[in-house]
Amino acid sequence: MRSSIARRAAVFGSAALLLLGPVTASAQADPVEPGVSGQAAKLPAELIDAISRDLSLSPDQYLEHSELGQKLAEFAKIARTQFPDAFAGTWLDNAGTPIVGLADGADKQAAVAAAEKAGFQVKDVAQSESSLQQQVKSLDGWLDTQPPAVADLVRGVAIDIVNNDLVLRADNVGGLQLPDFLKGARVVQSPATAAPLPSTDLTPIAEPLPADALLGGDAYGSLGGGVGLRCSLGFNGTDGSGRPVNITAGHCDPNRAAAGTAEASEAFSLVPGGTGPRIGTFAKTSLDIHDYSIIRADDDAARRFENNGIRVPGAAPVAITGTADPVVGAPVCKSGLTTGFTCGRVTSVAQTVSVGERTLADSFSTSMCALQGDSGGTIVTGTLALGISSASNVGQYPICQVADVVTFVLGESPELFATPINEVLAENPGLRVRTS
Repeated sequence: MRSSIARRAAVFGSAALLLLGPVTASAQADPVEPGVSGQAAKLPAELIDAISRDLSLSPDQYLEHSELGQKLAEFAKIARTQFPDAFAGTWLDNAGTPIVGLADGADKQAAVAAAEKAGFQVKDVAQSESSLQQQVKSLDGWLDTQPPAVADLVRGVAIDIVNNDLVLRADNVGGLQLPDFLKGARVVQSPATAAPLPSTDLTPIAEPLPADALLGGDAYGSLGGGVGLRCSLGFNGTDGSGRPVNITAGHCDPNRAAAGTAEASEAFSLVPGGTGPRIGTFAKTSLDIHDYSIIRADDDAARRFENNGIRVPGAAPVAITGTADPVVGAPVCKSGLTTGFTCGRVTSVAQTVSVGERTLADSFSTSMCALQGDSGGTIVTGTLALGISSASNVGQYPICQVADVVTFVLGESPELFATPINEVLAENPGLRVRTS
């Protein structure tokens, strides 16, 4: 049974985190003039195929929508502070239209003017973000009055920006009866860890390092405490001293308590038919709140991490040009060893949800299927680093086709949950993602 403190962390987390962001002098932004800066012509063929197949977008549209998402993210940080009575969130619709939700309030007209000056479309909604946050607080108070059999069903909560309501995560969707003030809220299944693949054959071999570079989404093996796992590499970067690192998932470290010590888990490249040479050790691992690990490259493997590429099977890699914040509706693509390269959209942001016995905070979710072994892989929007794959509501299924059918029957769809890369960087001063 989870404690009241843990439950409050899961419930209050998403509401509080929505308030974060720098304050500037004026809630104005440059008019929306998305430009793809010639990047569309540089996208690999496999990426173009994925965004056409999964999103029905052209390369230009994919990059334009990604840029619009970041303009909305910048506007939202300002609007939360300057228009608290009216502001109700920002998102992109399926056509790529940038939308600002506004409720009735004393500052609505000023908010409308700022949004329209920035080139965004305004949508009238019933509840402001602050009003929805108050409902989250009321939910926490209600849970404290319930017996454990009811209270422990709630595993997380997020504000549904597009539908202007709340979404609750629960292990037993049918067993949760909500109070009257939450009758409009949706209840959906809790996620489970997009687990690493157990492995019993991670015995290093003595041979020269392969010439191929290691890219985001590539398979690797981790070995520590007598346990072996298979995961996907995340973004290549450098630490505060300039040494090459890779930023992957925390639950891919089988011996988390030893990270950064002489007993730290080891990381190995995976090659056809078995395990390749050791490539590094786990320098830092975080599992609760933010799910990430930092693998420090061995000296003789450092050159293999000195690139900013994301693996697109059968094509040239995606070159990372910067980092981004998640925005609902923004187009995203992921790379992982099990399900490969696929695309979808951001479905929720700034949410806190329980995953097994841990709490994943500041997280965002996407409409992509992820299975065992995809853990730690990269999520991008446009050519910007967005997040690290962490959990999935369909991770237990063998293939995505089965997951699609099962979730459809349940009235849901596959979701991949992730830790934002900017949260990882903020928590580790000096850590950088490699960009071009």
